[in-house]
This record gives sequence, C-alpha cells and structure tokens, in this order.
Amino acid sequence: MRQAALSHLSEADPVLARAIETIGTPVVRRRPGGYQGLFRIIVEQQLSVPSARAILARCEARFGAPTPRHVLAASEEELRAAGLSRPKIRYLRAAAEAVLAGTLDLPALETLSDEEARAALTAVTGIGPWTAAIYLLFCEGREDIWPHGDVALLAAYAAASGFTKKPPLRQFDAASSRYAPYRGTAAHVLWTYYAHLKGRQPG
Repeated sequence: MRQAALSHLSEADPVLARAIETIGTPVVRRRPGGYQGLFRIIVEQQLSVPSARAILARCEARFGAPTPRHVLAASEEELRAAGLSRPKIRYLRAAAEAVLAGTLDLPALETLSDEEARAALTAVTGIGPWTAAIYLLFCEGREDIWPHGDVALLAAYAAASGFTKKPPLRQFDAASSRYAPYRGTAAHVLWTYYAHLKGRQPG
C-alpha cells in the first residue's frame, strides 16, 4: 500500500481520512485469478460473507478446485446440492464455456486497459460490472477500479461520515470519481473499515 495513495484519499475526502485514521493501513485483498478466482467471485454475488464461505466450502469438498471442465461435467443436481442457485449455475457455466472456447482469456486481461478488461469480462453472461470490478481488484490488483453498486462500501462510508441517512447508492458511486487514480484503494479502505465495524477481518 503506497502512502501516496492514502495521502491523496485523505486530502480528497475527510470521511476517508477519518476511516484511514481509524484502521491505519487497509487490508488489500489479493486472490489467485483464472477461472477459480472468477468462480469464487460469482458465488459471492449478492451473498453475505458467511453464506458465500459456506457454499464455497461445500463446492470445494465436492469438486476440489473448480475448473471449467468440472463445472460443465457436473449435473445441475450436483451443483445445487453444493448450495448453488440456478442463476449462479448458469453464470458459472457461461464463464466456463467462454474460458474453454477462448472468448474469455483471463490471463490476457492483464495486458488490457481497465476499460478493455472490464468489457471483456462483462461480455460473458452473469458477469456484471460489480463482478468484473472485483476480479480486477482482487485478482489483478488494479488501483483505479471502483465496484459500482457495492452496498458494504456505502454502509462503511455512511458510518464513517456519521450520516443518519445513507446517500443514494448511485450518487455515492458517482462521487467516487474524486478518488481517481486510486479508486480501488479507496474501496479497500472502506471494506477494511466495514470489517472493523463488524468486528471481523476483511476476507
């Protein structure tokens, strides 16, 4: 974590300055990329951390490290028994098919700009802007990606600001432009602050 990024964010927004003062250096989450990384992020869509972890543990117990071929070979009943919903199964299979067909080249994303990489990911069914942003943040470590629509970020920001009423999510996302070129770092600050509020480690 570069001190220049934290200094920039503290100067850009007193609310972030307050969060940074509370947590110190934020936890920057990094995960392996490839299909396994994407699998985990798709499972985590719109789920609480405990729920996602439970489903991922069941998937690992049944299938080991998920690969595109494993997911496509498994029956819907097997995948449902691991806790996956029908929409999640459809999304995971769409991603598996895209990877095997070569239309989604995950290792090659690192050679693309942020916008090009985001477009390549969101071209696949079930990978929306949030999922693409999380992949680029966690699996590639990009610094200027903002995950639009993340309610945990909004909750953390509202708590750090002392707001009794949260601002509209769309307005909050639009205001993230002030954090450039460290929007991803700002997200990590707020996720770490959110975990602090919940009394747990970010993960």
